[in-house]
Amino acid sequence: MIRMSRYLALCMLLGLTLVVSQSAMAQKLPDFTQLVEKAAPAVVNISTSREIQSRSNPFNQFGGQELPEFFEHFLRKRFGEQMPMPPGNQGRSENRHSLGSGFIISQDGYIMTNAHVVKGADEILVRLNDGRELKAELVGADAKTDVAVLKVDAKGLPTLELGDSEDLEVGQWVAAIGSPFGLDHSVTAGIISAMDRTLPQDVYVPFIQTDVAINPGNSGGPLFNLEGEVIGINSQIFTRSGGYMGLSFAIPIDVAMDVAKQLRDDGSVSRGWLGVMIQPVSRDLADSFGMDSPKGALVADLDPEGPAARDGLKAGDVILEVDGQAVDKSSTLPRLIGSVSPGDDVELSVLRNGERQTITVTVGEWPESQQAGGGDDTAPARLGIAVQPLQQGQHDEAVDNGVRVVNVEPGSVAAEAGIRAGDILVSIGEHSVESPQQLGELIGKLPEDRSVPVRVYRNGHSYYVALRLTQE
Repeated sequence: MIRMSRYLALCMLLGLTLVVSQSAMAQKLPDFTQLVEKAAPAVVNISTSREIQSRSNPFNQFGGQELPEFFEHFLRKRFGEQMPMPPGNQGRSENRHSLGSGFIISQDGYIMTNAHVVKGADEILVRLNDGRELKAELVGADAKTDVAVLKVDAKGLPTLELGDSEDLEVGQWVAAIGSPFGLDHSVTAGIISAMDRTLPQDVYVPFIQTDVAINPGNSGGPLFNLEGEVIGINSQIFTRSGGYMGLSFAIPIDVAMDVAKQLRDDGSVSRGWLGVMIQPVSRDLADSFGMDSPKGALVADLDPEGPAARDGLKAGDVILEVDGQAVDKSSTLPRLIGSVSPGDDVELSVLRNGERQTITVTVGEWPESQQAGGGDDTAPARLGIAVQPLQQGQHDEAVDNGVRVVNVEPGSVAAEAGIRAGDILVSIGEHSVESPQQLGELIGKLPEDRSVPVRVYRNGHSYYVALRLTQE
């Protein structure tokens, strides 16, 4: 009987300990109810529409079935591009719709979202928390940071308090409010799982990585700290299925607000530019340079007309610091230089021939004005390049046409194809390249998910590279 009493007492004690432990754990978990109540009125749903012309290709379809390759070849030989369309297959227009999120940054109607949410939109509608639907004007969008600013005609709107993304730490709680799959004002929470992430095609953004559930429709929505301050804009997810898989990425609010200010003031974003082609420093390369560890950005090539070449940087230099800020990896350099105002001087700490040197470079401006099409951003947006016409004296006896590549974005379609700064693009497919404007037209007509041969002239020799555009 005594043993039974002791057993029951022990069970009661364990049960009480478990209850106390669960209660203590519950007290440590954050409560987001006040955050949501305070922030939700300034979070908006964004819907866009655009009209596209769809035209069936007679070479790809025949009686509702794919043409055999040999028959397609025969038809192209026989008719070229003038082959008549089958009856009833003359093309049609259709409206495409997309959904996203955003948040109000000023009482007079300025709204922040992602550039990809409103890309190519003919009409943008913003639905407020109170149910009102307002047409929005696109003030400006920056594809390189994926930030866009909209304006609606309204006054006295609720706004959100902005935090400081420089103060964030891995492990702290964060929450997101947005419209995943069009479900307004859905709330998800998690922690910051990493900081300063550089993604392959987004070298200008030090992303905040979280495990907050983000799905299609959340893009452009705010990421909050526990104080209810916006510390980021939800932008991307890592996925193999199209849905959330545990990794999501947000643009730091400090970066986004700097871009938003330039978009509001100037309608565009100005970035610093060195005119260098860089590559990572591997362990073997670090050993060959006499470095203790692999770090920095190795200058593989330079634009002969660029700021870096003009001010004394050389191929083979390893850039270790920019104005005292460490370049831990090559992907850090574009972000640091991009944040410098064109015309400002930067001090680069470089390793050259085993010795550290300081080189002062007057940063140039990313040559947007020289991109294909003379203001038509089709080529740079799709390929990630900037080009300029061949100037007098730049022609080579082996080529009498083409455009010179003055910059290639790391991780871009062009970079993956092997195109470098300094290359001359001579032809795309069967078409000769005569000017930046014509290049823009050719790029705009390139098929998606199919490789196209591009003839490149480099260092006295011609090469062919395969360029492949993927569907967005």
